[in-house]
Amino acid sequence: MEKKDLRIVYMGTPDFAVEALRCLVEGGYNVVGVITMPDKPAGRGHKLQYSPVKQYALDHNLPLLQPERLKDEAFVEALRSWKADLQIVVAFRMLPEVVWSMPRLGTFNLHASLLPQYRGAAPINWAVINGDTETGITTFFLKHEIDTGEVIQQVRVPIAPEDNAGTVHDRLMLLGGKLVTETVDHILDGTIHSIPQEELADCSSLRPAPKIFKETCRLQWNQPTLSLHNLVRGLSPYPAAWSELVNPNGERLSVKIFETAPASYNTTMDGAHPAKAPVLPGTLQTDGKHYLSVATSDGWLNLLQLQLPGKRRLSIEELLRGFHPDASWRME
Repeated sequence: MEKKDLRIVYMGTPDFAVEALRCLVEGGYNVVGVITMPDKPAGRGHKLQYSPVKQYALDHNLPLLQPERLKDEAFVEALRSWKADLQIVVAFRMLPEVVWSMPRLGTFNLHASLLPQYRGAAPINWAVINGDTETGITTFFLKHEIDTGEVIQQVRVPIAPEDNAGTVHDRLMLLGGKLVTETVDHILDGTIHSIPQEELADCSSLRPAPKIFKETCRLQWNQPTLSLHNLVRGLSPYPAAWSELVNPNGERLSVKIFETAPASYNTTMDGAHPAKAPVLPGTLQTDGKHYLSVATSDGWLNLLQLQLPGKRRLSIEELLRGFHPDASWRME
């Protein structure tokens, strides 16, 4: 079968899923339909907003479905009418068996980790939060349990010390588009040799990738410097780590923190020497111009990019021009 004859249904929602769809369309694959999440209200006016995948589908005149419920009979019948040979899922939602088992060649998913590690909703974030030096992408066939199907292909990708979740996301997104088309080609050629995940790693020491909530993002300053730094990296630029800045009067400001650098007692940004340990975690040190450091359980963390409520994101030098916390303030 030629790729132009293979009927593909594509499912996805965010930016991460657009690249693979673009590669399929521009590569001449026969995408007969697209499924994405219903429009959601956004912004102050709560205007309904299209998902990035919907916008791409509309721009390229691709048939589109946006079901509220994936088991809804009307949706299932509409999906069946597309007569897909293959379904591809990228950053969508858990599918019921009536959907993933429908095509004769099955349904495969692109996942942003080296499965079986980091099964779950936020694999990129957790790989960076945990200080990993490597991650990757995986295509695998769907089955009953989420993210557990047989692996088709994997690509390994290094995580550099300066990376954050955003840079890793963008790298994996571009590689993912290529991997999806390669996987389709192997399915067409009949050269797929899928492998059970149990054969790829020690499944007794798996690391999960659960959904991230607001409290997940709160910095606890009684933790080690490197752990806090990696948490900031793993949550930047979205949803962003945060902490409360407390002044001597007890007034609190919720501050988003996008970039940090680990520091020791003599490595603040201008070479100054903050107070030596033992210092209460959350204690601030600053020269009022170039650096703002926070005490941790084992050292100091330099804050490099912050955002105050209602303000834009600023470098620490920009922030300190108009905002003047001192050692009488603290982070909690």
